[in-house]
Amino acid sequence: MALWEHKLSRPKELSVEPAKRSLFSFTVCQLLTIKSRSYPVNSYPLPMRLAFQDELDSISRSQIHMATMVREAMNDATRSLLSADINLAEKVIAEDVRIDNIQHDLDARTINLIARQQPVAADLRVLVSNLRIGADLERMGDLAHHIAKQARMRYPNKSVPNELIPVITDMGKVLDRLIDKLTAVMEFRDINRALELEKDDDEMDLLHRKLISILLSDEWSYGVEPAIDMTLLGRYYERCADHAVSIARRVYYLVTGEFYSVEN
Repeated sequence: MALWEHKLSRPKELSVEPAKRSLFSFTVCQLLTIKSRSYPVNSYPLPMRLAFQDELDSISRSQIHMATMVREAMNDATRSLLSADINLAEKVIAEDVRIDNIQHDLDARTINLIARQQPVAADLRVLVSNLRIGADLERMGDLAHHIAKQARMRYPNKSVPNELIPVITDMGKVLDRLIDKLTAVMEFRDINRALELEKDDDEMDLLHRKLISILLSDEWSYGVEPAIDMTLLGRYYERCADHAVSIARRVYYLVTGEFYSVEN
């Protein structure tokens, strides 16, 4: 074989120093290891995952604080209504702005987290549910605001006729128990208590029907305007309880991945 044919048949070897060759081999091995490593679905590298979980926990704590504020607002609104306390009514009206601001902040943080982390499966379910829960809590705060405005509008007179004071008092107590239990459901993701809220809401529905029956009875002697006021007030309490049940159902969905139905 000619010398020039021999040189063409054997490719020239790369001239790599031993140290560089060792580093090159190590880098290739590392890249192959990373490429072949299989992460579970919906998994993140550990530091990113921890940061993501911290932000989720922070949003959950803010929502629990928001629920506590709603409970206090509703209790204050009921007291201002029954005692014609204008100062307490003004406090509830002013606090509603804070509840709204918290909800707006939570929405912004949740949307930002979705945009940055692009979650899927259970994580996405949590974040989307947080948006729904925040909206329900904000609406409950609005209903407390409406009750307080009713008390302010009728001041210095009481908004509730004497015959209906026991009914409104009971509605306020039932709602306080509902929100208290709801706060525990949100904090501990307790689906058993979440289901109990469905039954607790039945008590509010009974009180609402009792209120309407009194307004429609022949014994009602306070005229049309107080009847309209009481119809609206009864609706505010009943709707606030419905929002609490809606949040409990959302927590049930978070934990189980299934929507609650009566058949469940």
